[in-house]
Amino acid sequence: VQLQACGGGLVQAGDSLRLSCAGSGSRFNYYSVGWFRQAPGKEREFVASISQSGSNTRYADSMKGRFTISRDSAKNTIYLQILSLKPEDTAVYFCAARLSGSDSYYTATRDYNKWGRGTQVTVSS
Repeated sequence: VQLQACGGGLVQAGDSLRLSCAGSGSRFNYYSVGWFRQAPGKEREFVASISQSGSNTRYADSMKGRFTISRDSAKNTIYLQILSLKPEDTAVYFCAARLSGSDSYYTATRDYNKWGRGTQVTVSS
């Protein structure tokens, strides 16, 4: 599986964005997927994750309410909707995946073995 994240850009505070993570391969729907972000000078942090069926999701506590993760199995794509963007949301956003034998989500970077190139989100005040 290879991952390609896109959808980032330069936006104003208060705007919304939808990031996409496209997965290659016929087995992508057996993968649990997570979104992480990394701001300059900071460690990569967990944002949200979704199970292979899409039925189970998990958000970092600080991300609840403005972030929504979803998946379209027909398109092999995972989405991250971000509402009311703030300057502190500025970061490179990465999607990651791991083959899962159960309908689980994962929250640690070490849980994932497939990473895509990130997409830059810059929020101006």
